[in-house]
Amino acid sequence: MDFAYSDEQKLLRDSITKFAQRELNDGLLERDRDQVFSREIWQKCAGLGLMGLPVPEAYGGSDFDALTCAIALEALGYGCRDGGLVFSLSAHLLACVVPIMTHGDEAQKRRYLPGLVDGSLVGMHAITEPGSGSDSFAMRTTARPDGDDWILNGTKTFISNAPVGDVCVLFAVTDASKGYGGLTGFILERDMPGFSFGQKFEKMGLRTSAVGELVLEDVRVPSTAVLGTVGGGAGVFATAMEWERVLLVAGHVGTIARLLDTSVKYARTRKQFGQPIGKFQAVAHKLADMKVHLEAARALLYQSAWRLSHERSAALDASIVKLFVSESLVKAALDSVQVHGGNGYMVEFEVERALRDAIAGTLYSGTSEMQRNIIARWLGL
Repeated sequence: MDFAYSDEQKLLRDSITKFAQRELNDGLLERDRDQVFSREIWQKCAGLGLMGLPVPEAYGGSDFDALTCAIALEALGYGCRDGGLVFSLSAHLLACVVPIMTHGDEAQKRRYLPGLVDGSLVGMHAITEPGSGSDSFAMRTTARPDGDDWILNGTKTFISNAPVGDVCVLFAVTDASKGYGGLTGFILERDMPGFSFGQKFEKMGLRTSAVGELVLEDVRVPSTAVLGTVGGGAGVFATAMEWERVLLVAGHVGTIARLLDTSVKYARTRKQFGQPIGKFQAVAHKLADMKVHLEAARALLYQSAWRLSHERSAALDASIVKLFVSESLVKAALDSVQVHGGNGYMVEFEVERALRDAIAGTLYSGTSEMQRNIIARWLGL
């Protein structure tokens, strides 16, 4: 595995970083305070190609491999201080676009991918329910056959992009007697009769990323809405989780790098007791630890992304990188607040928001505890 940047990857990284710094941070304090999802900014990201990084060119994408996608999303996380936007975009791309790209038939790809790539459609992924969080396959949403159609009933919760989404990859039980083999993925559209949005939630962090409930009341969909095969939902979900757990944290790596740069700059200029605070070992060691975590996180990210494109399964790598990077981001954000002292606790310094945003990384796409369980099972425990 050679992770030296190609010229194309360097250009992509630099262009995304500069774009994000120039276009995505204005008005962020207000958007975060008011929980505003900006469709205008969403379209700007789509215009740069961020919504279609791994998608084949035939559907409007760039056809990048997973490692190049990781480099791109890392650059976005570095340049864009809006953690909610980075998360919404990543969830759209990795948990909706990728499953359709991977498991969709030609008609589905042509129907949905161009709009998802050009930003005119916002994607969602719906598996979590009020009674099934970490135990995702304990869902109660059902799909029963009715002639050539399916009738869906149930409720999904904590769905990223739900209040603003247009297209949803959604999972339902089609045969409860078959366990994982009785799950099926469907593609739903927001204007389907009986498909509605329930409660919108207010969050601690990632406040510019909308999240809410989906309600299905006798939603009739044609057989052409099945994603993959009937009973093949577990495979569709596995694809989404491998891509999401590996590449969702790419933005985290970029954020850690930005927090390190910001904190080092502050430690060099902020003086106490007649010298820069970075000269005090208690501060310097926090920054040294942050650098170590950054380099380890980036190495794990690149290795996992490479395996995602080159090996049959990256499930173990996905859990390892998701666990390590998400927890490293929390530590980096907490240390950044500490280095900035009282200023770090103030909204206008934009460090406290990074900490609020970071906490969610240990929860979504499988909690840290679940990742440890998965890793332990790979060890035969």
